[in-house]
Amino acid sequence: MPSNFHLSPIRWVGGRLSLLEQRKLPLVEEWVECHDVEEVARAIETMVVRGAPAIGITAAYGIAMAAAAAPTLASVSAARERLARTRPTAVNLFWAVERMARVAEKLVSEGVAGAAFAAALAREAEAIHREDVEGNERMGRLGAAFVPDGARILTHCNAGALATGGYGTALGVIRAARDAGKKVAVFADETRPFLQGARLTAWELARDNIPVTVISDNMSGHLFSKGEIDLVVVGADRIARNGDAANKIGTYTVAVLAAAHSVPFYVAAPLSTIDRAIENGSKIPIEERSEAEVTSFAGVQVAPHGVRARHPAFDVTPARYIAAIVTDAGVAAPPCERTIAELFEK
Repeated sequence: MPSNFHLSPIRWVGGRLSLLEQRKLPLVEEWVECHDVEEVARAIETMVVRGAPAIGITAAYGIAMAAAAAPTLASVSAARERLARTRPTAVNLFWAVERMARVAEKLVSEGVAGAAFAAALAREAEAIHREDVEGNERMGRLGAAFVPDGARILTHCNAGALATGGYGTALGVIRAARDAGKKVAVFADETRPFLQGARLTAWELARDNIPVTVISDNMSGHLFSKGEIDLVVVGADRIARNGDAANKIGTYTVAVLAAAHSVPFYVAAPLSTIDRAIENGSKIPIEERSEAEVTSFAGVQVAPHGVRARHPAFDVTPARYIAAIVTDAGVAAPPCERTIAELFEK
């Protein structure tokens, strides 16, 4: 039966932006209030809020806050430039700030100024937020068709309500399958080094009464070999026009394992995650984050002092490993480049 589960990591009330502090979950549920664009940018950079759609929504509200503080095109432009420097891989960020900038330019061309200018941009940010939730629900219904009854599903990172405006992309597919009456159970990769699977996906699914089992990232091969995984569904932070998909580091490994064991691998992401300006995955910028996030855990050093570490935050799964890309506008199946183009033509 459908649940009454409602969760969004972003609250916008009376022009005030609050973000669920995801670095402290699941042990502490705390909300952080952002007072200006710089605080919004820092919240994105430090992963108070994370997940490509949620980052985009948060950035849109950041621009609305800038317009409220100084209702000018210059203020919006400065906010757009600052926010665009926060996370290079998540294309929803750039899609959202560019959409807000276009609206601002249109308002100025129409002679809208002052409080009316700021209010219009706040409404646009609210629309981006609302459309994301509605799109996730459509995506979930489309993706649920690929989930058999009794499915044991592997997911990597967190592509749920916490990573979006609400409901979720990959977890939205799982929710929709459950809400359609199907029995599902989830294996959640812990997702080193930031543990989004263990901390966030497990917390979110447990709250929604969906059976979830956490596994370390190096256990999935064993489960594939034992026939204990029926399908994989993950989110994405940027998808090239040929269907190559960037997602949290470790996703590519899961895709190769799935292919080796003839297990279908699905990507669920809004159409705004597809970057048609990028030909293929080799052109997707990959964010390199702090070595300390690898060499330490919860503030405790776990590697020898002075040892170097690498921390690419994302990897790219080639389209040849993807059974289908489920979007809010429809499903792109191989050959993905053609079917993605068709989705945009709609």
